[in-house]
Amino acid sequence: MGTFHIFSALPTLCCKVDINRVRRGDFVLKNRKGQTVGNIGQGTWRFGENQRNMDTEVNSLKAGIAAGMNLIDTAEMYGDGGAELVIGRSIQDEARENIYLVSKIYPHNANKNDYLSACEGSLERLETDYLDLYLLHWRGLTPLSEVVDCMEDLRQRGLILNWGVSNFDISDMKELFAVKNGNNCIVNQVLYHLGSRGIEYSLLPWLQKRKVLTMAYCP
Repeated sequence: MGTFHIFSALPTLCCKVDINRVRRGDFVLKNRKGQTVGNIGQGTWRFGENQRNMDTEVNSLKAGIAAGMNLIDTAEMYGDGGAELVIGRSIQDEARENIYLVSKIYPHNANKNDYLSACEGSLERLETDYLDLYLLHWRGLTPLSEVVDCMEDLRQRGLILNWGVSNFDISDMKELFAVKNGNNCIVNQVLYHLGSRGIEYSLLPWLQKRKVLTMAYCP
């Protein structure tokens, strides 16, 4: 099973993400420049929670980018948007197409009334005009058909290049794929590490068969 890991560049580990690099046809995660995302990237959970740590967090991300970690994972929830502000400062001097930005939308924002403002808020904090990948952070009360419509609209507007989900179990994924355009989901980000391997029994094989990339969080 091919994987790559995303660590925080801070001295303390903040987030780890593994992505099972299953091909989706000829698809692997690539930035807008067409470069394949590196095997090691960076997570930003707990970033942006304390203004006094801003410079340290910015410098840690810059160091990670310099080391080739060109995928950065975040969410509007992290630091109540503060993590996205940190990233925005960190990538100011970088060519945007060289960076692969992943953010996540709150479930209560993933509806026809709030999705656009939520995405635009993330883009503003990140100081960019598009996301490489946008994830539903976890399943909420909004019908999946509506969530998919929101994601597809963002993609058509050019605000995101691809979309996916997070914390979906196999029943959630089956329901998602039964929805029109639900199979345009390219990633499921889930808890997965050496001490928690439950997804290997059914979820991971299901995703692999359908060539959905598996992104795992937590060390």
